[in-house]
Amino acid sequence: MSDRFRFTLCATDGRARTGIIQTPRGEIRTPAFMPVGTAATVKAMLPESVRATGADILLGNTYHLMLRPGAERIARLGGLHRFMNWDRPILTDSGGFQVMSLAALRKLTEDGVTFSSHIDGSKHMLSPETSMEIQRLLGSDIVMCFDECPALPATPDDVAKSMRLSMRWAQRSRDAFGDRPGHALFGIMQGGVTPELREESASALKSIGFDGYAIGGLAVGEGQEAMFGVLDYAPGFLPADKPRYLMGVGKPDDIVGAVQRGVDMMDCVLPSRSGRTGQAWTRRGQVNIKNARHADDPRPLDQDCTCPACTGYSRAYLHHVFRAGEMISGMLLTWHNLHYFQTLMAGLRGAIARGGLDDFVADFHASRAGGDIPPL
Repeated sequence: MSDRFRFTLCATDGRARTGIIQTPRGEIRTPAFMPVGTAATVKAMLPESVRATGADILLGNTYHLMLRPGAERIARLGGLHRFMNWDRPILTDSGGFQVMSLAALRKLTEDGVTFSSHIDGSKHMLSPETSMEIQRLLGSDIVMCFDECPALPATPDDVAKSMRLSMRWAQRSRDAFGDRPGHALFGIMQGGVTPELREESASALKSIGFDGYAIGGLAVGEGQEAMFGVLDYAPGFLPADKPRYLMGVGKPDDIVGAVQRGVDMMDCVLPSRSGRTGQAWTRRGQVNIKNARHADDPRPLDQDCTCPACTGYSRAYLHHVFRAGEMISGMLLTWHNLHYFQTLMAGLRGAIARGGLDDFVADFHASRAGGDIPPL
């Protein structure tokens, strides 16, 4: 098996792209949605079940894994892939976003971030160098630079200051990552919603040189219109021959809009989190299974869906087990949601390949416009 990481662009339709990311652990078909396995598990799912939905790659979380069970322990046990029984590619984020969310529990300096664990209050330090070392111990296939992600809204001066700090950290991340055949390092573009700052960030990253490039600092409170506004120009600042990863997105209509604008990879906790809270995503939009209207409904969530929740169980059953607090509720709804998201990605890839993306997107929005099927 080749030890190279490379991206092959297969087809375009407008700004949308479909391609293949080749890694020693297998191919990643793009556009790709990455299920989130925060603590070395996609909640309520077995690894083979996640793979059965069509996922080529999972995301793990550096912050959570460094705190529990610890990167050194995972390394002693054979690395993250063996530890969680997932033999395909894994991307790990750098921990920067989670540390940002700690707010009062962190202290930011040029060196890095000192923070208190949300688990036991213990003190820790994350820097570009320690983030690279933790991700090396985990054995992740795609490693993310350590960056600082300001919450929006923020002043232009604060966004510029944060972005330039992230670019200095990007260079340190590149230096600390070193030469690791078969493993990739992605840089992260910052700059808020300001085109000039986004372009400056992209130029800095390109001068350093990375295997792929992420668009960070979005889906942090700016709203879809502002996010799409940035995506109208930001992907064009990045190299066309490298994968483009939009971090932390999202909802199905966010995904479709991002793919239209040239994004290749996305991740979000939404499918699994929604599954645990009784929310199902379907071709016709969102279904709240806890609503009483489903109590006597013998139909599936989606009659055209081939996931186990839809082929084996009724809305009435799913309503019952959610109301009863049974674990199978989260298991079935999460499987359905992940299946739906991967089916959406396969549809987008196919539409781009045949030059029919506009029609696919029109059908996507039209099917959702009518809302959920009415009760019996």
